Amino acid sequence: MRLLYIDIDTQRPDHLGCYGYERATSPNIDAIAQRAVRFDRVYASDTPCLPSRSALITGRFGIHNGAIGHGGTAGDLALDGEPRGFRNTLGVASFATRMANLGMRTATVSSFPTRHSSYHWLAGFRESYDVGKGGLENADEVNAIALDWLDRHGSEEDWFLHVHYWDPHTPYRTPASLGDPFANDPLPDWLSEEVRAEHWRGYGPHSAREVGGFSVNEAMRRIFPRQPLECPDEAAVRAMIDGYDCGVLYADAHAGQLFDKLADLHVDGDTAIMISADHGETLGELNVYGDHQTADDITSHIPMILDWPGLGPDNAGRVDDAFHYQFDVAASVLELLGTRVPRSWDARSFAHDLRAGESAGRESLVLSQAAWTCQRAVRWDDWIGIRTWHDGYHAFPEWMLFDLANDPHETRDLSGERPDIVDEARGRLADWHGEMEATATRPGDPMQTVLAEGGPFHTRGQLAKYVARLRDTGREHHARALEERFPDEL
Repeated sequence: MRLLYIDIDTQRPDHLGCYGYERATSPNIDAIAQRAVRFDRVYASDTPCLPSRSALITGRFGIHNGAIGHGGTAGDLALDGEPRGFRNTLGVASFATRMANLGMRTATVSSFPTRHSSYHWLAGFRESYDVGKGGLENADEVNAIALDWLDRHGSEEDWFLHVHYWDPHTPYRTPASLGDPFANDPLPDWLSEEVRAEHWRGYGPHSAREVGGFSVNEAMRRIFPRQPLECPDEAAVRAMIDGYDCGVLYADAHAGQLFDKLADLHVDGDTAIMISADHGETLGELNVYGDHQTADDITSHIPMILDWPGLGPDNAGRVDDAFHYQFDVAASVLELLGTRVPRSWDARSFAHDLRAGESAGRESLVLSQAAWTCQRAVRWDDWIGIRTWHDGYHAFPEWMLFDLANDPHETRDLSGERPDIVDEARGRLADWHGEMEATATRPGDPMQTVLAEGGPFHTRGQLAKYVARLRDTGREHHARALEERFPDEL
């Protein structure tokens, strides 16, 4: 079997045409989706980048594998410790290792391991290629390697090729030659001028007034002209949305080149294609502009498209609307390939349902974030309840509750109006945590480690400078609120 995995960093499902987006961002991916199974409710168990791919490669929740952040103790996988054998758990049970053990040539084209010092991603990949720009490369640079690899190996019988595009990720840097293809397309209705103005009066890293982080770095304007650094008006909001969508379009065009190469090699009919992402991206939701800081639906919800020869014509264009984690899909891929899901995995395969053309998944999901905030969320039915331990300087309350069927952009927190639903979320989270404790191979919750080490990695050491900026920009009351809430971080 041949398997091509297109991994588009920071890709929201709702900015792809096959998921209903009105802008023409993804013609090549949309064409694959027409003959594939499109999953509407796949979520990354742990976000953002490092935790998500760590969960995928290990098949385990971050609370079990230890990697839930971007730095500190929780920025690395936990060691096996005394039970470690001649090879550790990752060395015998990673996603890529299981495919390599089937005799597949395994290769990854990604700078993720270097960018995050997450070399555990490479476990099981016999070949690794890195453009060397730490995630600032464009898709054309990635394809120079990926197309060459396909020229050399694409006609072989058994391989797994992972190709990682960063283009939708900030800073927006799509080549100027692409132009402004979305300049005349409307902006999202929900992000009105009233909403933007309210966000402008607010605060937080990557909020409307600090889109680039905790401040405005003027040098960025020259280096990345597509990247807005603040959103004082509708024109800047357009720059953000258009900059993101240009990245999606550019990644899609280069994914199309890979699909064309498969056709040129006459292997497109018997090559499986998986298209997904590590996490989504908030584009103004929760006053986070162009980043991935929360355990909310926008950040945790990812696209998943699986074109698998042999599933039969009834699966062409089918939509699976069941709840799955991203590693559940990985587990299903392993079973479709004819190997067992490792016993160490938390994942549940649904390969049988795929073969039968049915949708069956989990009743609810728990989603974690500990790089920018410390949060866990419960996703079930139409609800998402978000529990916050550290708000990442965004003034999030302990609990937020959103009705995603009627409020997909999370504009109205219903926690005060529906305490009964919050109680349900609290109970589901407690049940999940109990299950995780009962099945853990080591004691403790890495979320508590993150909190004990000073909170989310990206906020550590930032508060004093940010409080000064808030005062310099006329937001004294916000500065005082942060000082009162986090006296130990000053």
